[in-house]
Amino acid sequence: MSFDKLGLSLELLKAVAKQGYTTPTPIQEQAIPHVLSGSDMLASAQTGTGKTASFTLPILHILSKNEIKGRRQPRALILTPTRELAAQVSNNLRSYAQFTKLRSTVIFGGVNQNPQVRALQQGQDIVIATPGRLLDLYNQRHLSLKSISMFVLDEADRMLDMGFLGDIKKIISLMPPQRQNLMFSATFSGEIKKLTKDILNQPVTVDVSPPNSTVESISQMGYRVDKSKKRDLLLKLINDQNWNQALVFCRTKHGANNLSERIEKEGITSVAIHGNKSQGARTKALADFKRNKVRILVATDIAARGLDIPLLPHVVNFDLPNISEDYVHRIGRTGRAGADGVAISFVSPDENNYLRGIERLIDFTLPLEEIEGFYTPRKPSKKAIARGEGKSGSKSTGSGKNPSRSGHKGKASSTTTSETNSKARKPKKRWY
Repeated sequence: MSFDKLGLSLELLKAVAKQGYTTPTPIQEQAIPHVLSGSDMLASAQTGTGKTASFTLPILHILSKNEIKGRRQPRALILTPTRELAAQVSNNLRSYAQFTKLRSTVIFGGVNQNPQVRALQQGQDIVIATPGRLLDLYNQRHLSLKSISMFVLDEADRMLDMGFLGDIKKIISLMPPQRQNLMFSATFSGEIKKLTKDILNQPVTVDVSPPNSTVESISQMGYRVDKSKKRDLLLKLINDQNWNQALVFCRTKHGANNLSERIEKEGITSVAIHGNKSQGARTKALADFKRNKVRILVATDIAARGLDIPLLPHVVNFDLPNISEDYVHRIGRTGRAGADGVAISFVSPDENNYLRGIERLIDFTLPLEEIEGFYTPRKPSKKAIARGEGKSGSKSTGSGKNPSRSGHKGKASSTTTSETNSKARKPKKRWY
């Protein structure tokens, strides 16, 4: 199917063609007609599958058919959990709206509010916002939500993880009860399903991929490594495999800063982004990374969603996430729009519980390797042996195999050095 079969206006088709898109992704193909029909919708799709266009394009189509005369009030509100995701949605929306007369603006904290206030005073059709700054400007009477006819809650599960439930309920109370509601996310927890009952009215469900599944074009693998040797292993992989670009995730802000500084000392350009950085610093760091001025971007989970980096080759979980769902979003920064990508995880002995949680979530056993000198096997306890632990995966005594060749991709099983280990690490049944 081509975009011109979806019922979008000529102005939007022209903008889509200018972006180089000819065929809608599965989420776009299934979601857009439902949004155009006016239905509420609950949609789930893997990160990197074109989810943003599946709601921005029909919103633009619907609003452009009803041009407002006089001072404009926001008619569509798109709520996101992070500044980065808000900025990305705003950039995409502006690209699609370039041949229409619709106006949009983005609102988030961490920057001076005055430019945002001026934009609102000029009149906007669409507002993309994070909850805190939106409520702040509302309380200052800089905007009204009484004209909202379309509401999008993007990355809803992350909203709850970040404690935004109270803010979401407050924002919903400020909008007209008669409106179209769209809820999008890559994962849906039980709490999210409860929230849908309060927001959505007889919603259509669009599920183009199983919940918590990972993109098939991403090769997934890991290394067993002592916690104290993770930094040296990362430097070895960067140098031996000549990585030109990699996004590295740490669990803490302090850890991200320290790792980035150490990488810089080795003569490799690196920068860290996390919640303590100003929005200006985060924006510059990301821009430099996209332009290849910086080889290694070290980040906390603030970068796990909303970052669209075309053709990013490597994502590294320097620290495994303690929330299993974050693994899906982290590695989703690579392998976007059908491109190949490599996701590598460092697993120290104290992270085995995190690893098991991730494997249960994605229903796949991560193939693990060892590089001589970086991992000291611990003697497993009787309980660990009973659980199948203590059996290492394939070992490498050189610089490490190319993970894009040895890791999981599609239906490939884990690679081991013996028939026994191959059986021990046989992947579970998967969705893809």
